[in-house]
Amino acid sequence: MSSTDCIFCAIVQGMAPASMVYADERVVAFMDMRPVNTGHLLVVPRVHVPGLAELDSETGGHIFQVGMKLADAVRRSGVHCEGVNLYVADGQAAGQQVLHVHLHVLPRFRDDGFGFRFSPDYFTLPERATLDQVASRIRQALED
Repeated sequence: MSSTDCIFCAIVQGMAPASMVYADERVVAFMDMRPVNTGHLLVVPRVHVPGLAELDSETGGHIFQVGMKLADAVRRSGVHCEGVNLYVADGQAAGQQVLHVHLHVLPRFRDDGFGFRFSPDYFTLPERATLDQVASRIRQALED
């Protein structure tokens, strides 16, 4: 299944250009055309899946395994890379721009200018009771 207006589906089907790095029966990996740093890759399932909630766990695990293999390859490739972020944005509020699940493999180095920005509240630790209440709600959701 694919979405006719999804650029990642077009890449998977060979109908849009991409600089391929890896392909198997479940996923493809290619260079991000708007890289944060040189060597920035995307690992994309061949099936159109908009978000993590719709992704089967077997494919999700495979995406991460391929991401780990590619992170190692980036480090050994000679690309400037002192560290790697594996990053998934799930939903537009999380920064997902293409609504087809994908894993970013981001080569990182000191002072590369990329990073997460934290709200001012980040440095204020919540009360344990608040953490326990949220943990309880999430545990309940797991059971439902």
